[in-house]
Amino acid sequence: MMKETKPLIGLTLEGLRQVAAQCGMPKFAAGQMARWLYEKRVTAIEEMTDLSKGARQRLAQEGYIIGREAPLGEARSSDGTVKYLFRGAGGHDVESVYIPDKERATLCVSSQAGCKMNCSFCMTGRQGFHGSLTAAQIINQTLSIPESASLTNIVFMGMGEPLDNLPALLDAIEIMTAKWGFAWSPKRITVSSIGKLRELKRLLDETKVHVAISIHSPYPSERAGMMPVERAYPIMEVLALLRDYDFSHQRRLSFEYTMFRGVNDTPRHSHELARRLKGLDCRVNLIRFHEIPGSELNPASPEHMERFRDALNAEGITATIRASRGEDIMAACGMLAGKENKNAQS
Repeated sequence: MMKETKPLIGLTLEGLRQVAAQCGMPKFAAGQMARWLYEKRVTAIEEMTDLSKGARQRLAQEGYIIGREAPLGEARSSDGTVKYLFRGAGGHDVESVYIPDKERATLCVSSQAGCKMNCSFCMTGRQGFHGSLTAAQIINQTLSIPESASLTNIVFMGMGEPLDNLPALLDAIEIMTAKWGFAWSPKRITVSSIGKLRELKRLLDETKVHVAISIHSPYPSERAGMMPVERAYPIMEVLALLRDYDFSHQRRLSFEYTMFRGVNDTPRHSHELARRLKGLDCRVNLIRFHEIPGSELNPASPEHMERFRDALNAEGITATIRASRGEDIMAACGMLAGKENKNAQS
């Protein structure tokens, strides 16, 4: 019977220390492995040349592999955006999106295959939930695309709810920001969430990454109609929690607001949203809705979006309209659904 393989990428320094102990290696070998994995970005254990030959053999004997996996496929947009397909969880693949923009190169990574949140405007939620990704699968998305070395930012805005996979998310963030890992500033990372309260508090307490909250309506009853999670994690409780934290310096707080024609794009909504957010150091990202099959929702007009933005700005809330990217390859916000998944094709 073939021994199950165990990826080394996705392991924190503490995890690598445990591997070193298991394989009879000295403690400092953990730091050596971390350097090979996250700084030199090797693809095979044999490339870790400052580990003894015996240590490398023991790693292999115990079933350890680097764990790098190339994308299964890709789709390139006319605007330079690239959507990559990776092996996911539960037999369902996941998508991540590379977005070049002048001096910035952002990767939108997935944290789950499918999603439990069931937001009415999101293609990912419509495929159901098939499993959470491991930290190795999350980190692999950042290491195994051709543009990996040029990335400037990571956003956890792909498939899944990041805070519903908190242990793997925290490990991935630690690897990205630790000196022994990617050594990135937390300011290069944004986590988007519907606002799972306990997990959000832990993220805020244990990291310094930027946070983006999906709000989409300032009225709880209307939000619940689009986002069933409003009943479990009321937006008013989310806002109350956020007011306990300082977002005036290193950390940025933003709210994602997808705009639907005649649903949440009225002056009544902009005024109430400004009232709800008053006193929070934050910004609002207005997002154009991309129509999805079977949805009765329609995109707000550009004119309505501009009026909404101007109304928020006039009330002291910084608001911008997010440029849409990758719509021609279904890589825009809310459109990721693993369409190339071989399971879905069978």
